Amino acid sequence: MSSTTLPAAVAQRLAPSREAFLAAARATAEFATAETGAGEPEFSDEVIRENTGHDWAEWVELIDAGPGREAGHTAIAAWVHENFDVNGWWAQGVTVSYERLAGLRLPGQMADGTFTVQKNKTVEGHREALRAWWVSDDARLALLPGLASALRSKPEAKQLRVGLSGPDGASLGIAGLSVDEAKGKLKINVSHEKLPSSAAGEAWREAWGAWLDALAEAFAA
Repeated sequence: MSSTTLPAAVAQRLAPSREAFLAAARATAEFATAETGAGEPEFSDEVIRENTGHDWAEWVELIDAGPGREAGHTAIAAWVHENFDVNGWWAQGVTVSYERLAGLRLPGQMADGTFTVQKNKTVEGHREALRAWWVSDDARLALLPGLASALRSKPEAKQLRVGLSGPDGASLGIAGLSVDEAKGKLKINVSHEKLPSSAAGEAWREAWGAWLDALAEAFAA
């Protein structure tokens, strides 16, 4: 089952996803400006102290007195890594949560100010078929109803990325599909990048959830 043609039965199951996608597209336009304000750190005080030697109040004080809030993500992460014997992964975690606490970054927000959301589901299905449909321009019209899309990665890439746009041609970010086999089933992950706000991100998270549910039903039929 690796044809690039989307079966009519699958297309029929996915057709109702059009409304969820269009609602998310409207939310992207409506909430085109990122929110501001302090957010919660990614880890608790206990976890961050255990792994870095400092709690959040201490990290905020240290970074404010060190590189400062205007230094930017890369410079702050490098400073944490170089000065506190913190490995690269935890240096990134410290920096992201510092940015949230300082009101510089919200959950899901990337260093460039855009937002990324993810949704995943484990289903019965056919890995190669789904990947073939995703990379086919014709199949994607029915696979992602209501959306225009253009392939942005090589067809053999692990994560298959497409640029999305709505009926009005406005950009709706980049969606990436990853499909892994696990114990005879498929773990499907959709990552949606370059969204303008967390509100838009939540709308897309809901839309992708509806799409994955419909896809699971189509595979199970």
